[in-house]
Amino acid sequence: MSLNITITDTAAAQINKLLAVSPEGTQGLRLKIKTTGCSGNSYAMDYISPNDESIKDDDLLENAGAKLYIPKIYSWMLIGMTIDYTTDDLGNARFEFINPNETGRCGCGESFHIERKDN
Repeated sequence: MSLNITITDTAAAQINKLLAVSPEGTQGLRLKIKTTGCSGNSYAMDYISPNDESIKDDDLLENAGAKLYIPKIYSWMLIGMTIDYTTDDLGNARFEFINPNETGRCGCGESFHIERKDN
């Protein structure tokens, strides 16, 4: 299955900046979905510690040297997504996840939900 996930150049540059100041031996970042908020899910990125064997089955995305791992359990939720890094008019910078699979978001934008379509 092709995830067809895009990491923009801006997001890749920020991932590389984070990895440059991460604890020694960090292998990359892992994008997970955690249960939270009023809509049920949110995106979470964590450093992958040295010798973490749990990433061996993850999907690996790369752009400009930036490595992002995604556990296969979340892959179906993320097909076709774009990961960007943006700064708003007030100077707040954040990763932005543009996911065509989202079927709704909470009012504050912290969480989202996806309805699984069984074929």
